[in-house]
Amino acid sequence: MYRLSITREFIARHRLVGGDWGAENATHSHRYRVDVVVEGHDLDQHGFLVDIVALGNAADAVVAQFGERVLNDLPAFDGLNPSLEHFARIFHATLAPEVDERRLALTVRLWENDRDWAAYRR
Repeated sequence: MYRLSITREFIARHRLVGGDWGAENATHSHRYRVDVVVEGHDLDQHGFLVDIVALGNAADAVVAQFGERVLNDLPAFDGLNPSLEHFARIFHATLAPEVDERRLALTVRLWENDRDWAAYRR
């Protein structure tokens, strides 16, 4: 199986809700890093699993929707605690239509610092 990954970084803000998480309950920033990984068995006629430029452009468009924003204020997080796990799933769902036509497996790994990450895979 082939695997290709791209990485992007961006800053977004959030505040955790529904529990007592101390300073995490106040609006604060994270420097997120997202690893977008696609996997598949077959390459196209050019020897590519996916067009890396097109995948990068799609990831940049998703980053633009969340970067420099307060996640709690976005419709995608309506009624949700903007946890790292929820954010990984929402990022995945926003990006997935860009890779669906090739029927590739898609994993989004979202880091909120140098140590901690959550991933969502379809």
